[in-house]
Amino acid sequence: MDFLDFVSTRQSVRAFDAGRPVEKEKIERIISSARLSPSACNAQPWHIIVVDDPELKNKVADATSARALGMNHFTKQAPVHIVLVEEKVNLTSGLGGWVKQKDYAQMDMGVLAAHIVLAAHAEGLGSCILGWFNEPKMRELLMIPDSKRIWLDIAIGYSAQPLRPKKRKPFQDVVSYNGYKSGPQ
Repeated sequence: MDFLDFVSTRQSVRAFDAGRPVEKEKIERIISSARLSPSACNAQPWHIIVVDDPELKNKVADATSARALGMNHFTKQAPVHIVLVEEKVNLTSGLGGWVKQKDYAQMDMGVLAAHIVLAAHAEGLGSCILGWFNEPKMRELLMIPDSKRIWLDIAIGYSAQPLRPKKRKPFQDVVSYNGYKSGPQ
C-alpha cells in the first residue's frame, strides 16, 4: 500500500473493542516510532506516558469526558491512553523560537502525535487524539508536576467502527503554488 492509500484509511476512532486488549509489543513499536519524530533542533521536548493499567486508564478516560457536552464518552472503551507531556526545549530551539516568535515545542508535539496515530494505524489499531480533558485531574492521576503542560491524550485500541469516507476541503481551496492563493495554477 502506498502512503496516500495508507493515510486515506486512518481515521479518528470513537468506538473501540473494549474486550480486546492491545499487545504490549505493538505499543512498544508505536512508542519507538514516535521517539523518531523530528523536532526543532532535535530538542525532543516530550515525555510520553503509556496508561494501560485498566483501573487507572478508566480514571484517565473519565478525565477526558465532558458528560454535559457529550464529548469523549467513548474513551473508556480504549484499552490504552498515551498522554503527551511537554518538556523544556534545548537552548537552540528555545532561542530560535524566541527570535522567530514561534512555539517550536508545540509544533514538535503535533508531529509526535501524528507519528503515534500513524504508527498505531500501521499496527492495525485505531486511535483518537484528544485535546479536551480535565488537565488538573489528569495531572493528579499521573503524578505530573504543575510545571509541566499536558498537550494531548491519544486513545488507542482495536476499532469497532467501519471506515468512513474522509471529508476534506477541495485541493484547490487549500493549496496554491508559488504564492498564497496565487490564482490559476
